[in-house]
Amino acid sequence: MARPRGRLSESSSSSRSLSLGNDDEAASLFDSSMRSHVRSHSRSISWSHSLKLWLKQVNLVDLSSNQSSSPLPCKKIPSKFSENGGAMKDLVEQINIGPSSSKCGPLSILKWGFLFLISVLMLIAALGSRFQSSAPSPNVYRGYRRLREQVMAEFSDIGLFSLRAKEQLGLCSRGVEDFIPCYNVSQNRILGYANGEEYDRHCGFSRPMRQPCLVRPPKDYKIPLRWPTGRDVIWSGNVKITKEQLLSSGSLTKRLMLLEDNQISFRSEDALVVDGVEDYSHQIAEMIGLRNESEFIQAGVHTVLDIGCGFGSFGAHLFSKKLLTMCIAGYELFGSQVQLALERGLPAMLGSFISRQLPYPPLSFDMVHCARCGIDWEQKDGAFLIEVDRVLKPGGYFVWTSPLTNLHGATLNNANRNKWKFIQEFTQKLCWILLSQQEETVVWQKTSSKDCYASRNLGGLPPVCNKGQDVESPYYQPLLSCIGGTLSRRWIPILNQTTWPARMMPRSDLLSIHGLRTEEFLEENQAWRSALKNYWSLLTPLIFSDHPKRPGEDDPLPPFNMVRNVMDMNARYGGLNAALLEAGKTVWVMNVIPMSSSNTLPLILDRGFLGVLHDWCEAFPTYPRTYDMLHAAGLLSQEFTHQYKCGMLDLFLEMDRMLRPEVLPPSSVLFL
Repeated sequence: MARPRGRLSESSSSSRSLSLGNDDEAASLFDSSMRSHVRSHSRSISWSHSLKLWLKQVNLVDLSSNQSSSPLPCKKIPSKFSENGGAMKDLVEQINIGPSSSKCGPLSILKWGFLFLISVLMLIAALGSRFQSSAPSPNVYRGYRRLREQVMAEFSDIGLFSLRAKEQLGLCSRGVEDFIPCYNVSQNRILGYANGEEYDRHCGFSRPMRQPCLVRPPKDYKIPLRWPTGRDVIWSGNVKITKEQLLSSGSLTKRLMLLEDNQISFRSEDALVVDGVEDYSHQIAEMIGLRNESEFIQAGVHTVLDIGCGFGSFGAHLFSKKLLTMCIAGYELFGSQVQLALERGLPAMLGSFISRQLPYPPLSFDMVHCARCGIDWEQKDGAFLIEVDRVLKPGGYFVWTSPLTNLHGATLNNANRNKWKFIQEFTQKLCWILLSQQEETVVWQKTSSKDCYASRNLGGLPPVCNKGQDVESPYYQPLLSCIGGTLSRRWIPILNQTTWPARMMPRSDLLSIHGLRTEEFLEENQAWRSALKNYWSLLTPLIFSDHPKRPGEDDPLPPFNMVRNVMDMNARYGGLNAALLEAGKTVWVMNVIPMSSSNTLPLILDRGFLGVLHDWCEAFPTYPRTYDMLHAAGLLSQEFTHQYKCGMLDLFLEMDRMLRPEVLPPSSVLFL
């Protein structure tokens, strides 16, 4: 409702001949008159003009004739009273007091005393406004009503769409509670895929469900425990694994997991045995030449790609050291590593490089880790090792733990010896340096200098890729047989790059590599800081109000919250991710760059964030119920301006599949 305009009363003539003996009434009249004038004209006015208007109201000045309405028995103001000149002098000269008199009456003294007091106050106010004008002005939000109407109209459209979709959609059957489109092993085998490719992603040939439906949660589904408790304890009914399957898994899995009545506990932080996760990461740090894993960041290591991550215990431990680990693993029918890691609130996605490149640009990660990941690195003439080299940054590390490397192990027969020999020779051809080997663990370091490739003299060398092969958008691209990343302007050794968290704000010379100006980048980040405050004010009532208590925990208090896994479906430069970290939110963000937009994923990865390329006309490579919040700023308008094969219903079904089915608080989707 608009605020009523102030106006002076015109019902009594006494209001224009107000005695200055009542200071409160005079001040009130001045304030009312000035506010009325400013609102009616909606512009700035000078202080001298404001005072003239007030004097006119109290009958000291008649602006039309420069005569007072009724002469007062007091002599004219001496000129020395206005020695400073300017507007005050001009104003005083307009006040005609009347005939000369040696003395002024008591009423005149009050008038002039009050006039002097008002003048001093106005001078102080003018100086104060001058200093304030030099200070940075706060953000002013304009067009609020229009923005609100636009948002309400968009929500109305989404609501109508939801009503129409509700009439057409039903719940999927219980057999597809963990359904992932594009992964259909039986159909892939019929189509002739073999040698592991039947477990790969094949969206073009994936047969859709007979009728679109909403994937329902399992019967025993429970709201996940909030972070960090949920990192170490999950509900067994939320994941696709049984007690029998768990107990039949490998010995390493048994040491890291304990199945209780309806929970799975991960004991990654306990010093259980000599080869526990903490001792293992400490060993890797020493093999690199560090005192412990707390020095990884000083060594240039922040982002880690964990291939075949098990259940994410290695990444969970590194997270406590402020490292960020992306778990990737192939599709599994039961006991998925990716599903368990995401349920724990750890970054993970389905991915393999059996036949295609990973959906990351060259030079993306500081370290690649593989502990008994089940990959035969000697196959396909070393193409798998070439792919690791492609995503590693210069000077980055490849850590491999396998019984194959144990020179005194029982499994090192002649066949395994030949495999190990091939890997050793091929890594030399890639210009990797063997830093250390301890029992089953080996650490290599990628070269920091491009000159190494020209100085190789070994036979059967993998060549360096040309410009047509070395691309920054490897989506659905076949594995390379050449060394990639050497032509990129982003070739910066990890020891020369800014350490975390300063890496989050790249220098101007690094921004220029990505075609960005510093001013544009800073403006983008400031906009996301402001937007996040608005987002969190909307989410706070949902997160902290009327939420059922977690077992054994008190009501959640800030900064702890129920939001942990966040996906930015149209991440641009990763501004939302940066704003969340600066605000101290305990979340991680999957930054997705749609194939329909320009590829800014290299900048996101160079900032020390996680991200991936993806076509939103296809299902995202994740299990159902794995994200707490989806952020989709500009995604709908961007996707549907292109002549794509997908429709809005397909996209909304996919979003519903990925969101966790929490009732209080609801999982969130932000469209802005």
